[in-house]
Amino acid sequence: MTASTARTPIDRLNSTLWKRYAKVTMCGIAGVAGFQDIDNAEDIVHKMSCALARRGPDAEGITRLDGAVFGHRRLSIFDLSAAGIQPMTTPDRAISVVFNGAIYNFRELRPILEAAGHRFQSQTDTEVLLHGYREWGIDQLVSRLRGMFAFGLWDNRNRKLFLVRDRLGVKPLIYAVLGNKIAFASTPRAIRQSGLVSEIDPQAVAEFLEFGYVTDDRTIYQGVSKVQAGTIMEWSDGRLSSRQYWSLPVVDEQSRVTFEDAVVETERLFLQAVKLRLDADVPVGSLLSGGVDSSLVCWAVSALGAKITAFTIGAHGDPLDETADARQTARQLGIRHEVIDLSPEETPSIDDMANAYGEPFACASALGMMRVSKAVRSSATVLLTGDGGDDVFLGYPEHRYFQMAQNLARRLPPGSGQLWRALRPAIPNIGVLRRGAHFLDYATGGLGSVTRTHPGLNVYQQFGMLGERLTSAVIPQRQIERSLASARNLLTEFLPYDRRTRFLGEYMTKVDGGTMFHALEGRAPLLDQELWNFAATLPYSIRLHGGQLKAILRELARRRIGERVASGSKRGFGIPVNRWLAGRWRRDFEETMSHSLLAKEGWIRSGPVLEQHRKAVEKGWVSNQLWYLYVLEAWFRNEMPRHEDHAAEPVASVTASTRSAM
Repeated sequence: MTASTARTPIDRLNSTLWKRYAKVTMCGIAGVAGFQDIDNAEDIVHKMSCALARRGPDAEGITRLDGAVFGHRRLSIFDLSAAGIQPMTTPDRAISVVFNGAIYNFRELRPILEAAGHRFQSQTDTEVLLHGYREWGIDQLVSRLRGMFAFGLWDNRNRKLFLVRDRLGVKPLIYAVLGNKIAFASTPRAIRQSGLVSEIDPQAVAEFLEFGYVTDDRTIYQGVSKVQAGTIMEWSDGRLSSRQYWSLPVVDEQSRVTFEDAVVETERLFLQAVKLRLDADVPVGSLLSGGVDSSLVCWAVSALGAKITAFTIGAHGDPLDETADARQTARQLGIRHEVIDLSPEETPSIDDMANAYGEPFACASALGMMRVSKAVRSSATVLLTGDGGDDVFLGYPEHRYFQMAQNLARRLPPGSGQLWRALRPAIPNIGVLRRGAHFLDYATGGLGSVTRTHPGLNVYQQFGMLGERLTSAVIPQRQIERSLASARNLLTEFLPYDRRTRFLGEYMTKVDGGTMFHALEGRAPLLDQELWNFAATLPYSIRLHGGQLKAILRELARRRIGERVASGSKRGFGIPVNRWLAGRWRRDFEETMSHSLLAKEGWIRSGPVLEQHRKAVEKGWVSNQLWYLYVLEAWFRNEMPRHEDHAAEPVASVTASTRSAM
């Protein structure tokens, strides 16, 4: 194929895409089922709804059903009329749904349902869920959906509750089983504020100290769980079951797809994904850094003829500032561009971060995401982002590193792992020797070596920083067996592991929490399921073509934007928290940890923590482990009084009909 044929995806786009739009309501959802006292159930849902207010500031709706109560907080994006109010229920009250997300292909599904005799009362994608369930059942309905979503659906005739989460886990969905009852919500905090649960899970605290986030395997509260990505949960009469309706396709190393084929098909799917995410009845903006992914999103917007504004956060004088590159890209693409300047003195609030995330969350770039969202919200309600490209197209340095280790492992003889581990203690843990030793760890031990290498809970244990509640904590991920067999398939094993942990626990959480805290809907074209279905099957030699990270997207950027962007380094909205804890946040850290709530409740020991901080300040750089403690302390201080104060308040006496009309 020639370069000229690579331009044809724009021309080949189905013309109906220009007419297609998604009536979307991003929001917070909540509900209960199995409660005998319906008044109590409604009060519980109202409390959860209050905790979700920032996710949906435009309206609150609560509906009593026969056997369940649903609640909804609305952020209006499309169909701003009362017809789009949720919870949404069929006229015969047989089926009801609360929905958070966007079904991008609902316009394709609606005519099929209308031809089968279903009559629609709104212009929302939500209503497709009601009629689609009645026509096809839950499994066939979900298999047809293209988008990001989390929803609860109550089937009154069969007394069943379905909880469904999208394929990639873009939207969160949490639940708690309480005997023969069940509650669900968009965040763990909402369930906690309902009064149904209260105890902190020590294993989740240990996991947070290991990773800086809580994985999808658990939540910070005991008895509360996360619906897994690509999963349908089914509850009926106190019995709960789950089934996975989608999994990422496996790589096809025998594929005959060429690099050129991969670039052309990626361009076609990517343009389609951007097109589907451009429609809204509110202003749409796009993030623009100096990097490949956000630049490609803005190129696609321009190529599709859309008129939106690209936003760049300026940090004048900071080494992380990318304003100049972004301005050059915007001029080249001919799109409107706005730089939002943030002065170096404008320090993000650690308290806002504790408020924004329903669990402890220490991804430093989340502070940048929150700053961006707050600044953009006055100009746009929908924001296109470049998230997702690194994960499926292999854009992180470890992807190339692990491929190299995997290739070496396939050449090593049996017994190499045991031999290396016997020699390993003699290798100095410094500089290039340290990096070389880690590489051999991976090449002989595989995923088990990868999960043991990074600093985490072991650092707290080494310096005696853990309190009695965590002294016996063990991280299961550090118990993964090391073997040469694993090393020979390292990248293949690492990718699903990384998706279950960092991708869901950190990346998806960061964007959803940071944007929704400021009532902003984030849409990521590079998280499109059809794009992932295609890219995930591509051989590593194609995705890392010529040893280049994210080679397909870089080649697309080279053809459509230019070498400057294609060869640029990975960018992000970085926040130098490790420097700040040694500088501008130093005294606050010392004061906070000297009167630590974590220490008071037996989670940590303040003395060793302060000693490690003192040593770090002398070097001008504080480790992530101390940053995690700072975040955890802020979250505990924010969360504990919040729950106690809320529980002391009388429950507001508001009727369901009044709430639904709000």
